[in-house]
Amino acid sequence: MTGNVFNIQRFSIHDGPGIRTTVFMKGCPLRCSWCSNPESQRFEPQLIVRDVKCVRCGACAAVCPEGAITLDGEQGRRIDWERCTQCLQCVPACIYESLGVIGRLMTVEEVLDEVVRDRVFYKNSGGGMTVSGGEAMSQYEFVTELLGRARALGLHTALDTTGFAPLERYEALLPVLDLLMMDVKTLDPALHREFTGVDNERILANAAALAPRVRTWFRIPLIAGFNDSAREIRELAALASRLGVDKVSLLPYHEGGRSKAGQIGGTYRMDGASAPDDEHTQRLIEIIAQAGVAASIGH
Repeated sequence: MTGNVFNIQRFSIHDGPGIRTTVFMKGCPLRCSWCSNPESQRFEPQLIVRDVKCVRCGACAAVCPEGAITLDGEQGRRIDWERCTQCLQCVPACIYESLGVIGRLMTVEEVLDEVVRDRVFYKNSGGGMTVSGGEAMSQYEFVTELLGRARALGLHTALDTTGFAPLERYEALLPVLDLLMMDVKTLDPALHREFTGVDNERILANAAALAPRVRTWFRIPLIAGFNDSAREIRELAALASRLGVDKVSLLPYHEGGRSKAGQIGGTYRMDGASAPDDEHTQRLIEIIAQAGVAASIGH
């Protein structure tokens, strides 16, 4: 069994308790306007361009079967993304690593071989392995096997998910899952559809069904003027309290996805977005605490 993995991040301290290794699965059914990892959205491996390393040698253009790569004396290398078929023949032609591939097929054993290298850090810090995305549940058979094998090795297991997957997939994971982290973008269904491309009805229904059965955290990508009103956070904290959610984490917006969108031929759809100021964010933390729910910023 293989899964499409686009990154394995060791010594992660923001994706669950303790020191962890986070396995990022490729592919997501959502199209969040602020996505910090736009390269995670497509399900197949794809080209990424790093122009800062390009020396304009022309090797990539010479092997492109579609003529999608050209060299311009003033602007340097240019890629016609509409003509690019993602054949990836240009990648090995570039000896300067200015072209790369996002996503690689890995077996469960290959992933675990990397994860277990740091098990001494997991033991000493209360950490373990987190599976994230993209949307990891889009590859749920692989993820189920991976989490089960990790649990059998004595590792703490966590899943970071949008919540947008059939409930039965999550239920199959419960015997091997220690922590469920659900990214709750906004409670407003219209805003959710507009900025993610999908409705939030399934997400909230899954949260209601799963939170009483497994330790659960809510994670909120906090964006000024979008989902940072006191009313929104108060309603979200009340929901977390009713469901017995263990913690609500506020993740202030950052624009890391802006440059990466251009590197994969995409467009960034959250121009002008910003994080709330520290004072306002702290007030939101206090609102959550008043509902009797633990709260944190950034993890």
